[in-house]
Amino acid sequence: MTMWSLAERYGRLLASPWWRSVVSIAAGAVPALAFPEPSLWWLAWVGLVPWLLLIRSAPTGRRAALDGWLGGAGFLLAVHHWLLPSLHVFILVLVALLGTLWAPWGLLVHRLLAGSAGPGRVAAALVVVPSGWLLVELVRSWQYLGGPWGLLGASQWQVHPALRVASVGGVWLVGFLLVVVNTALAALVSVPRGRAVAVAAVVTCAAAVIGVWAGAPAPQFAGTVRVALVQPGIIDGTGSVQRRFDREEKLTRELAGRRVDLVVWGESSVGQDLGSRPDLRDRLAALARTVGSDLLVNVDARRSDRPGIFKSSVLIGPDGPTGDRYDKMRLVPFGEYVPARSVLGWATSVGKAAAEDRRRGDGPVLMRLPDTRGGGLRVGPLVCFESAFPDMSRRLAQDGAQLLVVQSATSTFQDSWAPRQHASLAALRAAETWRPVVHATLTGVSTVADPRGRTVGRTLGTDRSAAVVYDVPLARGTSPYVRTGDWTLYGAVAIVALFCATEVSRLAIRK
Repeated sequence: MTMWSLAERYGRLLASPWWRSVVSIAAGAVPALAFPEPSLWWLAWVGLVPWLLLIRSAPTGRRAALDGWLGGAGFLLAVHHWLLPSLHVFILVLVALLGTLWAPWGLLVHRLLAGSAGPGRVAAALVVVPSGWLLVELVRSWQYLGGPWGLLGASQWQVHPALRVASVGGVWLVGFLLVVVNTALAALVSVPRGRAVAVAAVVTCAAAVIGVWAGAPAPQFAGTVRVALVQPGIIDGTGSVQRRFDREEKLTRELAGRRVDLVVWGESSVGQDLGSRPDLRDRLAALARTVGSDLLVNVDARRSDRPGIFKSSVLIGPDGPTGDRYDKMRLVPFGEYVPARSVLGWATSVGKAAAEDRRRGDGPVLMRLPDTRGGGLRVGPLVCFESAFPDMSRRLAQDGAQLLVVQSATSTFQDSWAPRQHASLAALRAAETWRPVVHATLTGVSTVADPRGRTVGRTLGTDRSAAVVYDVPLARGTSPYVRTGDWTLYGAVAIVALFCATEVSRLAIRK
């Protein structure tokens, strides 16, 4: 079969609205393979091209919007497929709703690349299409819409040049460059008159990444801190809360004499409120005395001093709780609360949605370890899902955190991509803030990233139950991203607004 006959057959396939819809979903799902576990990071630089070409070939703007919508739904479903056992059919409803965010993006792509686009339209596409993509990511990053899980730039968590770019403009700048390259490659393939502009764009992006990698400021290392991660492993069944505590206690005792500065337990590592369980409080204090360091535990329980259930990071010293407590602020939709429960409460009957909404904390907290290192180490805690939000770690770095600690529990999704996807965020947040990130879980994957985003020591996989000590490098200075913030997003908003204003003016003139 010749290439011509293949192309003809593919063209006939796309002429069918039903088959075109299937291809749209599949094309949108391709970039998901760039994330863990497959971690085909290079695919993020080319994975949008089939989707872009499909949208460009749409016979009408309306069809292009539909291709954008279906591709967005396919991408979200592929990135979040591990939620299927928990949400069942409801995940299809969610991705269908959120996929609509890509419909306007599809219109942008079609408007700028369809037909016999010239160099000017291609040049515009190279800034407008990536800007439109960032706006989609910005809107879906709102915590009530599911949060920023699966941002395209996050796929580059193990690529050192990309991590350096993140230190300048955050995950947003990395994502912008990825979409620029994809758009340029799509134009190179399908828009003959714009090929010179497309090649120039790819060369410019390569030069920018190399320039940042070689010339951007880097964190200056300033000693180390010894942090122990306690990962108890899978403990299910009757009495699992108490048996998990016992296992964590046993593993922590093994750290005696290791001269650690901080011991970190995972999310929901303590299942009863310490205010109403003085016996647990005393056992934790005894552990702190045995090990010779403070413990950062996470209490998932109904509070005795306030109404409702909270997930709280609590610092325990040799005399018991130190008073440093952080209540999780950004909760997982459906996992920890049900949005608009009066309308969507039926989700609890078809999946594992939260039967009762957890309560939110009031603000970020900076914890200070005992004064053993000239003022005490300042620790910024985050709980699970919160490590996906760039603004939260940036805020803690601005407030003076020297170490970021993420307490997580992905045991519900143990045999999926979720644990490694979550752990990969540690590298990105570390690179953005120049602050090391400790990611401690109940069942894996637990990891540590240094201030440049490089993995420290060995990663604890989902098959491990252990307590491991890490010498975590600290750094001084402030990253460009922490100083300047989300300038990439502001630029993207301005570019899309200017483009829309130009289009409206053009239509007005024609009338």
